[in-house]
Amino acid sequence: MTDIAASITPGRSLRGQYRLLREKIDARWLQILSIGSLLLFGALTRDFALRWEQVALTFAAGLATQAAWSRSRGLPLHSLLSGAVTCIGISILVRADSLWVHPLLACLVLSAKFVLRIRGKHLFNPANLAVILAIAVMPGAWASPGQWGSDMLLGLWIVLFGITVTSSANRFDIAFAFLSCWVALLVGRMLILGQALPVLENQLSNGALLVFSFFMITDPMTTPNHRGMRCLYAALIAIFAYVWQYHLFIPNGPVWALFLLTPLVPLFDRLKPAAKHEWRPARLAAR
Repeated sequence: MTDIAASITPGRSLRGQYRLLREKIDARWLQILSIGSLLLFGALTRDFALRWEQVALTFAAGLATQAAWSRSRGLPLHSLLSGAVTCIGISILVRADSLWVHPLLACLVLSAKFVLRIRGKHLFNPANLAVILAIAVMPGAWASPGQWGSDMLLGLWIVLFGITVTSSANRFDIAFAFLSCWVALLVGRMLILGQALPVLENQLSNGALLVFSFFMITDPMTTPNHRGMRCLYAALIAIFAYVWQYHLFIPNGPVWALFLLTPLVPLFDRLKPAAKHEWRPARLAAR
């Protein structure tokens, strides 16, 4: 807190103050605040069909797994923040009839971060991988993309939180590119089919889409390092998801598209090399 307070300098512009503050805050704290608030809001005001025991077991298993792998690799204590973000994401996106599914998913996907790696980056987004395993492998488990409903106010809340997080992680560009392509495709579909405008509004105000756009596809550790490649990657995901969901009529199009196209990221990094994202600001990493 002393470092943060010291960064507030009298006479400096608000934009400059905000930039300095961003440099001193680990963006994962903002993610935990954002999606943690969404989980709490949903559990208290929406029918999340989520038991508190499932959340507790998810965090116990997930943080223990993250701590064990981090210790074996000599990583600092703040790496647990990434594990906490994944645990919240699993709690939001996955539902199961039993108590063992959530903690098992947390163990598997957090272990995958350390096992499935290419040139220093883990391959799959942990929350995305958890959803795929839940709907494709785990008995009695499913994804819950419609749990948020189509409340525009809730959608605005998610967007505002998302902008804060992705801006601090320098990944707002990929969220913007994906949503731009996705909206363009849906508008084209609406015009071709002669659908009414409320159909499009309902599709775009879905909270699950916004959670995906601002908290899953924007993961800086599983997206291309180069900005141009990130925009291309986002466009490909939008196109693939559109075909998957509206032509093949298989649900969860964006989630499947991200999972199936993730192996392209190492290729993009090779074609256009750029600096790898570091969660911890340089001045904090040494502490």
